[in-house]
Amino acid sequence: MLRRLLDRSPLDGFVLAILAAVVVAAFLPARGDFADVLDWVVVAAIALLFFLYGARLSPREALAGLTHWRLHLTILGFTFVLFPIIGVLLDPVLKHVVGADLSSGILYLCLVPSTVQSSIAFTSIARGNVPGAIVSASVSNLLGVFLTPLLVVWLMSTDAGVHVDASSITKIVLQILVPFIVGQLARPLVTPFLQRYAEPTKLVDRGSIVLVVYVAFSEGVRDGLWSLVSAWEVILVLLISTALVVAMLLLTGWLPRRLGFDRADTIAIQFCGTKKSLATGLPMATVLFAGGTVGLIVLPLMIFHQIQLILCSWLASRYGREAEAEAAA
Repeated sequence: MLRRLLDRSPLDGFVLAILAAVVVAAFLPARGDFADVLDWVVVAAIALLFFLYGARLSPREALAGLTHWRLHLTILGFTFVLFPIIGVLLDPVLKHVVGADLSSGILYLCLVPSTVQSSIAFTSIARGNVPGAIVSASVSNLLGVFLTPLLVVWLMSTDAGVHVDASSITKIVLQILVPFIVGQLARPLVTPFLQRYAEPTKLVDRGSIVLVVYVAFSEGVRDGLWSLVSAWEVILVLLISTALVVAMLLLTGWLPRRLGFDRADTIAIQFCGTKKSLATGLPMATVLFAGGTVGLIVLPLMIFHQIQLILCSWLASRYGREAEAEAAA
């Protein structure tokens, strides 16, 4: 019966697991020595996650998509130019609507890179340019290691508890970039293992993100997170995030066609250019922001991430059905 209910739910198991992590953290937050151990486990889990990203990216696929520079520049323009502009324009207004911390969280989500796995998966389901999506999403994450901290320092107020120095950048590079490079170098050795155990390795992807969510919210609960945010503010962030996802999906579906991109490229732009990575954004936030503000800062990113998964999964399925109907015709 539970399986049937999950199948009928608009939320997939990953989304439900993240929501469950938030609920568990709200009532049973990690404390004391257990919290200290989990902090190290999170570092290892995120490093393993990006090692797997590097190991999965085929050099042949990367070269096939690498030469399409117009596609990549367009996606990067949406991710690191248009999104930050929207965040900066909204920030003064949202401070009066949802408060300074949640407004900073909405601005922060506009500064993080695109997702890797879901961007590629949705592009594939929709019959889009998969090699181009692989390269663009990967490049977005690699550039985000450097661009996101720089954009945070440049665009976010110090009231948000921003803390960026040489050690912060070093932590991000060691936790994200170095494991990715090691994964690329180790790819010939680990590819057979990844092919044989494809399903279990997916649990590493999703499990590490769920763990990061639990640890981040546990810290927020210990610092009184839920006493700082009301149910009404959460609803407002939900509505704002939904409007932002819909607006970006419409824009990334309309503008690329005006720029001369074909259907496959437009789909890649739409699914890579509208995404914001929870896997990259969460560990960065734990480094870039003071402990007491992390929970509030990442809350809009978490909400945005769930909404983009739900809407993009629906849109990708629709595109896929249209492509199958055209092929059959």
